[in-house]
Amino acid sequence: MAEITRWVRFRHQAEIGLGQLTSSGISVHAGDMFSDARPTGQTLALHDVELLAPTQPTKIVALWNNFHALAAKLKSPEPPEPLYLLKAPTSVTAPGAVIRRPSTYEGKTTYEGELGIVIRRTCTAVAPEEAEAFIFGYTCTNDITAADILNRDPTFAQWARAKGFDGYGPFGPVIASGLDPASLVVRTILNGVERQNYPIADMIFSAQELVSKISHDMTLLPGDLICCGTSIGVGVMKEAINTVTVAIDGIGELTNEFRL
Repeated sequence: MAEITRWVRFRHQAEIGLGQLTSSGISVHAGDMFSDARPTGQTLALHDVELLAPTQPTKIVALWNNFHALAAKLKSPEPPEPLYLLKAPTSVTAPGAVIRRPSTYEGKTTYEGELGIVIRRTCTAVAPEEAEAFIFGYTCTNDITAADILNRDPTFAQWARAKGFDGYGPFGPVIASGLDPASLVVRTILNGVERQNYPIADMIFSAQELVSKISHDMTLLPGDLICCGTSIGVGVMKEAINTVTVAIDGIGELTNEFRL
């Protein structure tokens, strides 16, 4: 089994850096995370840095209806090909960040705990059996959604707007490389109560199939993020201050506050 490495981006003394998370802190690396990262010999304590979203994606691809269990619950046909939308890169925010509902929106907002795939290198029209070489690793994502906007206009489903508000795309805190995504379980905890607990093995399209199929539609670039879709248990954040944790054993825990 491959050794699992966990990569982070951070801010330290006004400088942005990258490194591997270890038992003793962050092993600082120089260079580019996806190609020529090399250790500098410096180690930083976690409490001395501000963790950032672990990559800066040029695009975020978010899946809909990619789990057998959710399709069955919704009585929705399982799709013959991935159904997805694009989230704005400006929706990205850091682990631990406080996310606020926009002043222009007063409706319901939902959490969606998901597995995220991070792309390693430029990827165009790759075969499923080649896709693994283009995957850098996996992360925790919360595909936050302004639910009441989705179908407000009966002539046009507003997926990109509902999911594209600033801050509505937190992910991290790490990118974990060297693990098998099919063995993972996603849990979402809202205000101390577990709301989601589902296996990645239930995905309709595997991580490798997603990378392959999407790469035939558009070129994926290093650091791009694919949110694999969610399963049963999506819900509304109703309190004035909501604490949401997306936890995936082997990767870590992404925690953010959402404020109404």
